[in-house]
Amino acid sequence: MRAAARIVVAVVAASALAGIGWGLLVPAQHFLVVSGGRAASLTSESGHQFDAVALFLCAGLTVGVLSASAAWLWRSVRGPVVLIGLLIGSAVGAATTAVVGLGVAGLRFPDLPDAVTGQIVPVSPGLGTAMVLILQPLVAAFVYLVLASMSPRDDLGVAPAPDESAPAGDLPGPMPQQVHSRLEA
Repeated sequence: MRAAARIVVAVVAASALAGIGWGLLVPAQHFLVVSGGRAASLTSESGHQFDAVALFLCAGLTVGVLSASAAWLWRSVRGPVVLIGLLIGSAVGAATTAVVGLGVAGLRFPDLPDAVTGQIVPVSPGLGTAMVLILQPLVAAFVYLVLASMSPRDDLGVAPAPDESAPAGDLPGPMPQQVHSRLEA
């Protein structure tokens, strides 16, 4: 359980860093202030909404792949408990990426309540939908399960291999001379 808790904390921390990176990279959407304090989107600026979502998904994909790979490399604790910790960490981490990233983007592009008519103002982008939060846990689970399915050993390599832990004479089964004499007979 401690290993799963450590994985949760590590994935959330990595996701917070990804959120900072997303908040610094995401482009602003520019609007023209029209009468009555309303704003109209400038031509081709709505494409930045897609850019924001695409960058967020790339950040989640990267954290998901790297966190699953790192969890798999921790050989002594491989198994379903680590997978559950990875999923919880990735789900909380994706939300952390969104909160931290939107906060950093909000600091980069603050609201201008006193904008005058005719002024072009940058606006902090949003994510548009909460569905973007599902990619990081999905990718983390997929990568971990692919790595587990490719493991040649039933115990996922947690225990040392028999040839690594015991000298050749201590292995169960017939000795090579006994096998050779059976083949000649």
